Amino acid sequence: MGPDQALLYIVATPIGNLSDMVPRAVEVLQCADLVAAEDTRHSQRLFSHFAIDTPLIAYHDHSDEKRTEQILQRLESGQTVALISDAGTPLISDPGYRLVREARRRGIRVVPIPGPCALIAALSAAGLPSDRFSFEGFLPAKPVARQKALQALASESRTMVFYEAPHRVVETLEAMVAVFGGDREAVIARELTKAFETFHSAPLSELAAWVGDDSNQQRGEIVLLVRGAERRRGDEEVDAEAERVMKLLLGELPPKKAAALAAEITGINKKVLYKWSLASKGE
Repeated sequence: MGPDQALLYIVATPIGNLSDMVPRAVEVLQCADLVAAEDTRHSQRLFSHFAIDTPLIAYHDHSDEKRTEQILQRLESGQTVALISDAGTPLISDPGYRLVREARRRGIRVVPIPGPCALIAALSAAGLPSDRFSFEGFLPAKPVARQKALQALASESRTMVFYEAPHRVVETLEAMVAVFGGDREAVIARELTKAFETFHSAPLSELAAWVGDDSNQQRGEIVLLVRGAERRRGDEEVDAEAERVMKLLLGELPPKKAAALAAEITGINKKVLYKWSLASKGE
């Protein structure tokens, strides 16, 4: 097998329930020449369960360039390598970006093996708007940096999804109350697919108090979801999305009809959109 046939598989693994492992993932891990794992000891349970005896090598956030190069050399020699994280889909707040980017730069084929992802699992069952969302991963651990990060998201209108460590979840919820307001709808999704899976929805102030009063809710793997800010419509300026819609409609419709239809799509006042269309034509 020549270097042009090398494959780097990005393999999703269960976030809790081992029955969520897809058959293709098992096959790839069994047949690969090498598996790069975030924590080789943690992955041994998965390997034992599915009778996988492929050699393991550690690859995590603290791996140096030497380890990345070592894996790339195996790929360039024609071997097949599979990348896994401790749980879920690699690169989603997990290691792998440097390896994938460099592999693609060198012409090595990168193949995703889709499967579990805490972000998507939580969003699908949270009951918050999911047509548009923003994944923010882990917020900064230090209070000042965390506050600044949240302030930058104060006007974000999409549903926001965060990962959080158990020992910081109460502080994070309290910081969200301070920045987003206590009335903002939010959901905590905890221990997804595991025995104590929990979804709890409430206004941020109530959610912060509920989690703070129950130490059991401060354990395990945690996803926080926060409803986006309400977009104030009326006499506001035309945003980038509204401009895109108007430009598309103006290619087929006169300004008044385009503005009326765009108003229904975007929620912006049709008079504002009509004035924008005239200004954009220099009239």
